[in-house]
Amino acid sequence: MARMKRQLTHIDCFAGPGGICTGLAAAGFDTKVAIEYIKSCCDTYSANHPGVKVIHSDIREVAADDILPYIPQDGVDLVTSGMPCETFSTAGNTSRSFYDDRQFLFREGIRIAKISNAKMILFENVPGITSKTVAKGEKTRIVDVLKKELTEAGYTKFIEVILDATKFGVPQKRNRFFILATRKDWALFAPNPNCDKAVTVKEALCDLPNVEPNSGTDAKEYTSETSHFSRLMRNRTFWRREGFDDGLSLQTSMKHRACTIKRFSLLKQGEGLKDLFERYTGEERSELQRQRILPKKLFIKRNVRLKLDEPSSTVTSHCLEEFVHPLYDRALTVRECARLQSFPDSYIFEGPFLVPHIDRTVQDKYEQIGDAVPPLLAYAWGVTISQIFDNYDR
Repeated sequence: MARMKRQLTHIDCFAGPGGICTGLAAAGFDTKVAIEYIKSCCDTYSANHPGVKVIHSDIREVAADDILPYIPQDGVDLVTSGMPCETFSTAGNTSRSFYDDRQFLFREGIRIAKISNAKMILFENVPGITSKTVAKGEKTRIVDVLKKELTEAGYTKFIEVILDATKFGVPQKRNRFFILATRKDWALFAPNPNCDKAVTVKEALCDLPNVEPNSGTDAKEYTSETSHFSRLMRNRTFWRREGFDDGLSLQTSMKHRACTIKRFSLLKQGEGLKDLFERYTGEERSELQRQRILPKKLFIKRNVRLKLDEPSSTVTSHCLEEFVHPLYDRALTVRECARLQSFPDSYIFEGPFLVPHIDRTVQDKYEQIGDAVPPLLAYAWGVTISQIFDNYDR
């Protein structure tokens, strides 16, 4: 008689709105505890994963007594740790100059893994972490310290890999660095690409109806056009979310000034604000700036009209300002951004639609989406880690 397969257990550190948990749940994992500092992310997480104990706290203040009552006595199978990436990002001109305590927050993931007797740890971050040093002028890299401290904690076997999200069905050009470590004498391997052809923006958004800016529209009905990807985003069985609403949500019109809509109308697919500054010069540019159609200052990664026949560029916490719909003169809706990240349509995002980015105690819906791990990429890891356990957990 075949042995029933054991459900793998998981603790989610730096949990955000639940991108990793969503993918792992689809792969059959049982997330026991999630730890997150931002309240709106905790609210989103709890709304979508009501069976998980969500701890709203600075992870450095989370103690063993906060975790142990919620996990198996012999420990959990996996701890995931996607610590804040701002200090490792190369997107900004000055971001690499940050050398602060955030770059050592990986230690909290290791600490939680030790407390919970985790068999494996999965770290996730931007590829820039591989070249970031511990201090300006130093040669020692952060990842060298991470691997050294993993070994000291007993997680002596590990692999490191950079994965391209488009290879795993995510309609977005997003590379991410991972380290998978174990304290077992197991052969580790990374997910193999499962998508031969990149999913395009058209395939991602094809059944989402247009909503005119300033109309107050909150669309509830899909269009008749579908794609394999759009059907997957609506497939509650795949995502193991049968108890959630399967209707369309968060396809809500945004407010744009007339001058902003006019700016968007000047953009061709693939063009952004930088292209408009190059196209319009001298008096012509000055007149557009006087009418507030063009801003006074050039922001390089701003107002890029997506291409229908390609994946989008990386979705970030600034996706509301960075992306323009490929066909319509407006920014993307919350649901459209969630599609580009591969969140299922049944996923609920709590918190405000928009807050100033200077307030780091709360994230609006767009920021939550942009900072998350794409669920389909997490799903690929879930399937792979399950295979590793199948090989050695008999």
